[in-house]
Amino acid sequence: MSSESQSEPIRPIQVLYCQVCTFPPEYCEFGSSLTRCKEWLKESHPALYEKYYSNEALQSKLGTLSLEAQAKLEKDTAQKEAKAEKKADAALKKKMASQVSIKRMERNKRKFVTAIHGLEAFDVELKKASKFLAQKFATGASVTKNAQGQDEIVVQGDVADDVLELIESATGVFKSVPSANVVIVEEKKKKGE
Repeated sequence: MSSESQSEPIRPIQVLYCQVCTFPPEYCEFGSSLTRCKEWLKESHPALYEKYYSNEALQSKLGTLSLEAQAKLEKDTAQKEAKAEKKADAALKKKMASQVSIKRMERNKRKFVTAIHGLEAFDVELKKASKFLAQKFATGASVTKNAQGQDEIVVQGDVADDVLELIESATGVFKSVPSANVVIVEEKKKKGE
């Protein structure tokens, strides 16, 4: 074998991704948060900022556009950013208004199950949370649909207070759940039962 056939392996290309929109910097303009992307790029990588967003670079890009098209492009970008910001604010408000309810229910005479509902609003993966609780309390835990058709975690045993402590201490999969949004709901038994 000759030395020519054993060529140097091709190294992978290192690609920089924007920390705001997760696109490469040259594609940030197609995202919904161009202004924040520009700020991040200016702070983190000034050379790339000069390459893509300096006055010369912008003039060369916009030289082919008419004034009306340029104004329309700026207006569309501003509208897109405002819309994305409103959407993010609405999602945050919805998340902060959501409640996690922990309910202890009687199954048989002295057997209880604990149902935890509302975790999905805080981006908690229910399967992982169920497995975490099952391991923590050495009981069975599963993800089921409740009467309203929403997913909830059902843990065997009366562990409502322990689950509350876990969520308040932000342990494991419950890191993103604020403890102020957690309530324990007492289920009242009807007199005829």
